[in-house]
Amino acid sequence: MWERVLDRAGIREPEARREYTAQRRAVHRFAPAEYTAARLLLPAPLQPDVVVLVAFMHETDDRIDRGALPEREAALRRWRELTDEALATGTSPHPVLRTLALTVRRHPALRGRVDAFLDGAAQEVAWERFGTEAEVERYVEEYSLPALMLSMCLLAPDGDPASAGFERACLALITAMQRLDFLEDLAQDVREGRVGVSDQALARHGLTLRDLRARTAPADRVARLVTDQTDVAAASLRTARSLPGLAAREHRPFLRAVLRVQELRSAAVRKAGPSLATRPCGPSPVGCGAALLREVARRSLSPPRTRPRAAATAPGSCP
Repeated sequence: MWERVLDRAGIREPEARREYTAQRRAVHRFAPAEYTAARLLLPAPLQPDVVVLVAFMHETDDRIDRGALPEREAALRRWRELTDEALATGTSPHPVLRTLALTVRRHPALRGRVDAFLDGAAQEVAWERFGTEAEVERYVEEYSLPALMLSMCLLAPDGDPASAGFERACLALITAMQRLDFLEDLAQDVREGRVGVSDQALARHGLTLRDLRARTAPADRVARLVTDQTDVAAASLRTARSLPGLAAREHRPFLRAVLRVQELRSAAVRKAGPSLATRPCGPSPVGCGAALLREVARRSLSPPRTRPRAAATAPGSCP
């Protein structure tokens, strides 16, 4: 099956096929849910490139998320040097970067997306606390959105107005996703002292990080905080519902499934309420699986296209 995917993506050279296959195995291992969604619902020609971009993003996050601030800053500088060298020369001692270089060669406009992601990674390195809601929004716009657009740009429609509308909807989607991430991980983040809920939002509900860390925060106040933050995420998610309608038909099943999974996450966070101060939560695996299978079934019932759309894998396809 994977061999046919590589064929349909036009990846013929044996060494390139080995590189893409290695990254496929890695992503399957560390992000099985995302991998399954991509394999079931994305057009075959896009799958190898999306896999590599997810692997690159994961590797970047892993490298810059360890140690004290000076260590994280040094790790980002070194990783950026290695990435720039790989994209300039077409090769690298690092397997992810070798395959990233192949992907950028297939989609030259991806180079700008890679640069934007690495520029924004400085936000990820630096943050420990958000003082205000505006700082959370800045983090999402400067880091989370470029991270999402690494792969989502391959699904964007052609043309400046259409692609701009698609990216605005992606901003709404990633705003919801990031807010939900911060709530799901609240207990762990409190222990580590890097909290994604702003001091402003905590204060609005009579809470402090010290209260949360000491587990002395009143449950009713934590419940109100969770409800408030989930409402913010849900509002962004409603805006993001326009996303499938902005994309080509062959990309809509994947986008609808992504949106449905975020709705399940939102419901799970809301239900968890004050317990998020002490333990993480996540959406129902059964519900997520059902969302994927629903879109697989829906796609199989759709009539075939009589004339294929211009391939999104053409060089320079990322707006």
